[in-house]
Amino acid sequence: MTRSDSSKLVGTPDLMPVLSAGKHRNPRQGACFMEFASFLAGERWSDHPACTHPLLAFLARGVNDFTTDAGRSRMVPLIPSVIGLSGSDPRIDLVIAVRAAASAIGVASEPRQRALATGLLTCRRMLVEFGMDTDGEVAQRISEALALAPLAWEWAKGFESLRGTRRRSLSFTRAGRAIVSTAVLGLAQACVDDTDDRLVAMLASAIDDTRALVGATQDAQPQPQEARVFAL
Repeated sequence: MTRSDSSKLVGTPDLMPVLSAGKHRNPRQGACFMEFASFLAGERWSDHPACTHPLLAFLARGVNDFTTDAGRSRMVPLIPSVIGLSGSDPRIDLVIAVRAAASAIGVASEPRQRALATGLLTCRRMLVEFGMDTDGEVAQRISEALALAPLAWEWAKGFESLRGTRRRSLSFTRAGRAIVSTAVLGLAQACVDDTDDRLVAMLASAIDDTRALVGATQDAQPQPQEARVFAL
């Protein structure tokens, strides 16, 4: 696919950067998903722009690098949706990690299924630590994902019992990145014929999940005239 062909596909002018794998020094060399986001956001050129939550950006970079050129062009409409999608709520990492693991565990190789099942059990424990509903939508997604790989689930429970409980950081940062990385690789190397579709759908769903949580968090912040109503 040529530069001009890609531009016509996504409806952007010729001077806009074209999505491609890897990191780029400037827009003339192309852009990964997050570099394009920094470009549209008016930030300094970077694949780690401040406009997007770090774990969501990490997922986007992974999906960008493991899709084909055709699949990558389908990511373009998603770029504006990650601009301004950030926040300090630690639950954001959790919902992104759960979505990524749930998207991959059913088709990933056995070793990665085990890693993802272990990660999902960690996510289930973190629901309590983050004060999230243990019977809510995220908890249900975890249960449904584990049910897709029952043997890996059993293995993960045994592994967890042997490892015992250890103190875990409430930031969830390292665990979240490990889960997302395993999920992206698990999908990219799965024996399926719709890898691009699954990768792009994973990212789109994670964006929706993040937007829902960020929006709910913002809505919960009291406005000056409503401070008495929402004060805890």
